[in-house]
Amino acid sequence: MNTEHFSAGTTGHPVDVTRVAEQQWHALADDLVVGRGDVSVRPDGRTFLSIDAWHRPVFDRIAEAVLADLPTPLHTVVDETDHDLLAGWQQAGFTVRRREWEYVVPTDPQLTGLGQGQPPSGVTIVPAGEAEEGPLRELDGALRAEVEATVGWQAMPAEILPRPHGTTVLYPSKYAVAVEDGRYVGLVRVAPLTRQPRIGLIAVRAGHHRRGIARALLAEVLGALHRSGTATASAEVNESNQAATALFEGIGARRTGSNLELVRH
Repeated sequence: MNTEHFSAGTTGHPVDVTRVAEQQWHALADDLVVGRGDVSVRPDGRTFLSIDAWHRPVFDRIAEAVLADLPTPLHTVVDETDHDLLAGWQQAGFTVRRREWEYVVPTDPQLTGLGQGQPPSGVTIVPAGEAEEGPLRELDGALRAEVEATVGWQAMPAEILPRPHGTTVLYPSKYAVAVEDGRYVGLVRVAPLTRQPRIGLIAVRAGHHRRGIARALLAEVLGALHRSGTATASAEVNESNQAATALFEGIGARRTGSNLELVRH
């Protein structure tokens, strides 16, 4: 959702903004595209807006046009260190809704302290790629229902992968799961990105919290990454999620930055 830092100059030509598709706007100056606006609707119903423009006046014109066309609420995500871009969104009426910490997570068991850890009694960890798709989808649905009944999906991370309507588990092979008494009770998803694998989700059913299952799941996936020669992974944690923050910082994860989700009502 971020764009490059704005340059100090301007285009030198009048800027016209046109809606070229249902979810896309182009800014034109002297018949050249000098900026774009895009919207996407996430599976949880939130509408996210992104603007790609080098110059602040172009950004402002695109924001003005898009906001005139779309109903609120609208959301966007900004690197907290990008002060120019943050100021642009705030000038457009957006306010900070939540902060998500970015972490770099070591995979070496000697650094994480996970090498000697064992799953809780009666719990088995199934490595990524070996989980059965049916029980995995059932667990995913149960976890989503629990979240919706408590904090709601509005509190979940902003960066959700696009997926077909009604589909929640896109790539079952990316999940490791925890099993107890034949039931899947916890999962962790790792996206094998080119630069650095990303821990995209870790969740345990409500009745199984505080037993070390999440820690055992992390031990499995981080250990597998370490054995494959990967030194670090990345993760993103909502600053209000104290349990997740304690879990990652307890295994030596290093905070490297933060993203802000902004909203305009």
